[in-house]
Amino acid sequence: MTFVLKSAASALAISCGVAVMSAAPAHAYTLMDMLRGDKQRTQSTIFMDQAPGRPVPRGAVGGSLGGLDPEAPLPKVSGPRYYTYKAETLQFVDTSKFADPVVTGAVADVSASGDASAEPAVQRRFLAQAKVRANADVAKALEAYYADSGNPLVWVEGSQINERAKSAMAALADAASVGLDPADYAVQTPDIDPANPDPAARDRALTQFELELSAKVLAFVQDTVRGRIDPNKISGYHDFQRKTVNLTPVLKLARMSPDAGAYIASRSPDGPQFEALKAELAKLRAADGGNEERIVVSLDKLLKPGESSPEIANIVKAIGKHGSETLKTDHAATLAAYTGSADYSPEIVSLVEDFQKERGLKADGVIGQATVRAMTGGDSNASKIDKLDVAMEQARWLPEDLGSRYVMINQPAFMAYYHNDGKEQLSMRVVVGGKNNQTYFFDDEIETVEFNPFWGVPQSIIINEMLPKLRSDPNYLDQLGYEVEVNGHAVASSSVDWYGSTDNVSVRQPPSSDNALGELKILFPNSHAIYMHDTPSKSFFKRDMRALSHGCVRLSNPRAMAAAVLGTTVDDVAKQIATGQNHAVKVPQKIPVYVSYFTAWPNKDGVVEYFDDVYGRDAYVDKAFDATSKARGAQI
Repeated sequence: MTFVLKSAASALAISCGVAVMSAAPAHAYTLMDMLRGDKQRTQSTIFMDQAPGRPVPRGAVGGSLGGLDPEAPLPKVSGPRYYTYKAETLQFVDTSKFADPVVTGAVADVSASGDASAEPAVQRRFLAQAKVRANADVAKALEAYYADSGNPLVWVEGSQINERAKSAMAALADAASVGLDPADYAVQTPDIDPANPDPAARDRALTQFELELSAKVLAFVQDTVRGRIDPNKISGYHDFQRKTVNLTPVLKLARMSPDAGAYIASRSPDGPQFEALKAELAKLRAADGGNEERIVVSLDKLLKPGESSPEIANIVKAIGKHGSETLKTDHAATLAAYTGSADYSPEIVSLVEDFQKERGLKADGVIGQATVRAMTGGDSNASKIDKLDVAMEQARWLPEDLGSRYVMINQPAFMAYYHNDGKEQLSMRVVVGGKNNQTYFFDDEIETVEFNPFWGVPQSIIINEMLPKLRSDPNYLDQLGYEVEVNGHAVASSSVDWYGSTDNVSVRQPPSSDNALGELKILFPNSHAIYMHDTPSKSFFKRDMRALSHGCVRLSNPRAMAAAVLGTTVDDVAKQIATGQNHAVKVPQKIPVYVSYFTAWPNKDGVVEYFDDVYGRDAYVDKAFDATSKARGAQI
């Protein structure tokens, strides 16, 4: 029987690992059933069609049975996992070389004489006795600075701490303003009794304070530049080259600065996105205990145009509070004329539709939970503050300057944005990976646009989703027009031993109107095989929750994105597609792409928007914060 790929079958195409299959005999379990997750059909059909120990087709190639029991559970390919976060190990700073060998032998004599000029030498001797723990980078910078006898103490002068120390401590105490935990950088001032005649006790306390404050300043600078946690220790879905922070000059610069606190604070990121997050955080912290009026909209089902609900009054009130000034101006007459009616009238529908549109929701006037969340501000102040802390940490994992031209994909927002000349010029809805097939969090560079692409089926899809059917019907992929290779040689699907290993087996779908990747894909080569692409399944873009793919990023307007990164026109892109031939075009200049995950992020107007934590990743970041603070609290 000849099978024809039909456009209707594309409705369930899922990127980075989803085949678009056509009609099959009524009795057959199809790959479309697999993609639907039709477990009952899987169990009732596959095992009826597949008799235990079914013989391998004559002439089969590929791996042998290798001792596998045909009745044993099918193999599975598992995705990355989340880890129990392990904080950086702290080590004792090697203070053995901190004393000046020239004066150490004479310290006792000059100390007894009461000569004030001898105090630095005495203090350096006690500095060598101080005990401080820090991570390896901070310890190295401390050892480099204090082992050089030509470097004076930074925070201590004579018998007291100096103004520079007080300024630095104030800056560290304000760490929360940039999303860090002030407790991580707290230092106790020396408890010195002016009436205590023991100068040794005083100098011992001062030098311990000197080294502790220097360690905290260096830790703050390192944290605010690169983040306080290592993202790669959170999960296998995080993939970053952690930044290297040059700590060597920090103490010298702090010592020479007329305002040490200002210098320390200046090390925080100052890009526009970070500044917007910082300003939002300050606003929320300044709110009256987070007790500002919160409007509640209670709907137990969808509210559609023409219906009525007592919640209409709260809906109008919520939009009046959280809608943009432009929206409220455009609908001023409607807002002013509303008298509390429960009718969902055309005027209120128009107001809701425009509100949905500006929030990136489907502008159909149907009010569901996503619209209610946007109307009511979504999160409490405390929840928003937590999201901002996480977002500011994650922003540190990316370059401080994202560049004048780049693509930002924000997974919780289900949106992609193209920036050029420092401005957002294009935005569109996207579909990202489902919770069981999550899209990674990383950055890369766009290099190529491929037109009329082949879809190479990942091993995870071959094993997890295709193998059950192929063991029942090894001819299945041949019937659907898929290309199969074993060790690089084209073979018939029916000739492959689907009971053996698939490591040397590759499967791909040729270009077609029903190809799972659609008309084009935009490539930024990475180890996760993630890219942006078209899809024949356009209906998914109408949904508010769009975590539906196998990991890649599907674009609602791929031609526009391709034109943007190629620096050409949509018409030219259309001509490339019209050739019907598979071919690739390199972008004129590589473009940064940030495949990001922010539940709080500013829009093009600098207004911070909040999104659902679709993968639950913020909780893992919070756990990493806690583990880090606990480890640092072990300081002595």
